[in-house]
Amino acid sequence: MLHTETLGGGPRIVLVHGFTQTGRSWATVAPGLARDHEIVLVDVPGHGGSAAVRADLLEGAELLGQAGAVGTYVGYSMGGRLALHLALSHPQMVPGLVLIGATAGLEDDAARAARRDTDAALATALEREGIDAFLQQWLAQPLFASLPSRAAGLDDRRRNTVDGLAWSLRSCGTGAQQPLWDRLGSLAMPVLVMAGEHDERFTAIGRRMVQAMGDNATFVPVPGAGHAAHLEQPEVFVELLRAWLASVNVARGR
Repeated sequence: MLHTETLGGGPRIVLVHGFTQTGRSWATVAPGLARDHEIVLVDVPGHGGSAAVRADLLEGAELLGQAGAVGTYVGYSMGGRLALHLALSHPQMVPGLVLIGATAGLEDDAARAARRDTDAALATALEREGIDAFLQQWLAQPLFASLPSRAAGLDDRRRNTVDGLAWSLRSCGTGAQQPLWDRLGSLAMPVLVMAGEHDERFTAIGRRMVQAMGDNATFVPVPGAGHAAHLEQPEVFVELLRAWLASVNVARGR
């Protein structure tokens, strides 16, 4: 079982965080959405209240569906990859899908192997140096250059454990993911793919994913944001998400 917290009431939105975060990382956007939605905050395997849960991306998607039930799934980065796996395996549970800074995987075998090696080395460094030093190094990556320190949620990230994060790196990293590109066209639900306008890599990936999905998918850049778009521009993110929900009239479950 994955740890969850629930806010508000109404049509359900399940918020799925990224690596080193917890469900509480959505604190700047969840209250605004909870005014007229039931918001389910999930701690994914290896994180937060689910730190002791061991599940790879496929197993984690199953657990995510059990925790969130039927609803619009909004996933950031690793959380987006988990939500994408759930949408592909159980589309009836995901009447709406939102992916932020996420990918359908690395198609090149050598690139995947190299990424697995990199993630394994990061996990070893985490185990050797401890969580504080690892988080400082993780957030110092160019990917998070535009993320203000006040929005990084460092105290929340410290709630995670060395064992949980190291396990997640080795089992749920991008290198451990089988590419899903050839399956994207099977998604029939409305899909919103987002990336910060300054996140060139994931903007290109996001546009390609939308093209592979078809007319049911839309790409929207988040102005003034980098990779962690919902943390860098929370009000803009909520406005864009609400506009999309209204435009597609997603039949979200409760």
